[in-house]
Amino acid sequence: MVSYENGGLLDKLFEGQERRTASTLPAKMVLFEHPAEELTAAEAEDMLIPFAFEEALCRDIGAGLVPPCLHIWSHPGGVALGLRDSRLPHAAAAMAGLEQAGYAAAVRHSGGAAVPLDTGIVNVSLILPKAPGKLDFHDDFRLLASLIAEAAAASHPQAAAQIRAGEIAGSYCPGDFDMAIGGRKFCGIAQRRQSGAYFVHAFVVVSGSGRERGELIRGFYQTASGGDASLDYPRVRPETIAALGELGGPDAAAVYAAGIRQAAERRGVQLTPAASLRQETGYDLQYSDPRVLETAAMLRQRYAR
Repeated sequence: MVSYENGGLLDKLFEGQERRTASTLPAKMVLFEHPAEELTAAEAEDMLIPFAFEEALCRDIGAGLVPPCLHIWSHPGGVALGLRDSRLPHAAAAMAGLEQAGYAAAVRHSGGAAVPLDTGIVNVSLILPKAPGKLDFHDDFRLLASLIAEAAAASHPQAAAQIRAGEIAGSYCPGDFDMAIGGRKFCGIAQRRQSGAYFVHAFVVVSGSGRERGELIRGFYQTASGGDASLDYPRVRPETIAALGELGGPDAAAVYAAGIRQAAERRGVQLTPAASLRQETGYDLQYSDPRVLETAAMLRQRYAR
């Protein structure tokens, strides 16, 4: 493993939290990239494909078939729900309403609650083998949070210096590792673990309107809950959400994705493009792979969509 720590940036990012050891990444990682504009029509239509891809990739990493991976992707438009969201009394009607409005809707298997997906949101996943005895998931959240901040610093250091980690009340999918500038959230982090590997996933809002995305998710909950205030679901206040571009940071998905690659390389990570891995070892996992499609179907059946 290699370690890198931008002390000033990380001290501010985790201000008020317990100081821990430097975050680490594997010295070598495979880079998979799936920007929305490069997807086929079938891949763009099925919102579960990226999640199924990571599920299959995670199994292969756990089996030792492929090194640790970095996956950067986006989706044309949709809403990924948490399992708890799907259990709200009128969730099916709310999901149907999203789809009628042109948004794909599906239940994801990683933790968290409803989040939007669109071309202005960059999704970043670290997919890593599980170390023996490794139990503290907070370290993994901190690792990805620090990488997210360093990626913003690659092009907009002044904005990145203002990023703080901590729950933003009123945001969609709130959590301890929300990332915000000036109290407005632009990123949330979730995790999924298998027996031999796991992935940590960040939804980074880069461009567009944070408020509009917040209104979209608030509308879903208003319908899904039927207005029952006794139910447990996030009370979204759209003004708590923003895009990095609205906060003085990078305002283009391609710029931010480049920042992620640069941040990993600054930590000393050797990134091998997936195409190079295919040429060197024959390992070839695509969105169109039958295993990925089967996994997507399994996830849809298991989570009722």
